[in-house]
Parts: sequence; C-alpha cells; structure tokens
Amino acid sequence: MQKTPKILLFGYGNPGREDDGLGNAFIEFIEPWIKEKKLSNIEVDSNYQLNIEDSETISDKDIVVFIDATIEPIDAVILTRVDPSEAKIEFTMHASSPSFILDLCNKLYNKNPETYVLRIKGYEWEFKEGLTPKAHSNLLKALDFMKDRIKDPASFKSFATSPPSPPSGEKK
Repeated sequence: MQKTPKILLFGYGNPGREDDGLGNAFIEFIEPWIKEKKLSNIEVDSNYQLNIEDSETISDKDIVVFIDATIEPIDAVILTRVDPSEAKIEFTMHASSPSFILDLCNKLYNKNPETYVLRIKGYEWEFKEGLTPKAHSNLLKALDFMKDRIKDPASFKSFATSPPSPPSGEKK
C-alpha cells in the first residue's frame, strides 16, 4: 500500500503590492478547501519572502509547492520543478529562491523533497492592497489546477524543470 505523501503549499509575496500578494491569496483561498476535504496530509504556510529557516520547514515533506506571483510570459499559471543545483540567493523582492531553500534542506537535513514552484501571472505591483481583476482570474485558475494535482499527487512528476525566460529587462 502506497503512503499518502506529506504536501506543503507555501505562498509568498507582499499583499501590500497588489498582485505580488498572489501567493498569500492562494493560501487563503485553498486552506478552507483543504479543511472541507479533510486532507490531513496537506499543510499550508505563507510569508512575505522565503527565509533560510524554511529549509527546516520543508525537510519532513514529500512534496513542496512554493506559490508566487510572476511577470513571466505565461498565460495564467505554470508549475515547474525546482532544481537544487541552481542554489543561489536572489537579490529581488524575495530574499532566497526556492532552489536555494531546497539546496539548503539537502545540505543541512540530507532531505530532498520533490519541490515545485507554482507561478501565477500578475500585472500590477504598486503599493496598494488587493489583486487586479486579471490576477484574481489567474488565481482561480491556479486553485483549480492545484486541486487537480492534490487529488493525484503522482501527476506532479510530469512537470518541467525550468520556467520560461523573462522578457529582457524585466524582473520581479
């Protein structure tokens, strides 16, 4: 009998910067669904950014999905696998990258959970609370997409290892 994998959904971003709060909003929306379905194998967390302490948080999980907003050239949502060999600290809106957190988890705890990033397309990043209507629509698509993955955790394995390249000159 196959064991049910322990899954962590970790949203991050700044809800005070419009669509940058997509990761946090994702957690707020999916948490009631997880409770309603009584999915005891799924944990949720959210923060403004990833921190080195998150390497310990993911160390006892089988599958980890980091959820973040993006300006990347995608339609609405994309799921990509995280490669720990890309470990680095990124000097962007977030202190540490998912690949850095995964690499640190591997080095400190000798654990390598199956790790992904769910990127949700955002449009506006001004100092203002609330999602834009297009970002909210993408959030709903991301929720439906992830609910399907949660129902069939083996489906995670079919996702690519690298995200699309951002347009030149644009960084979040």
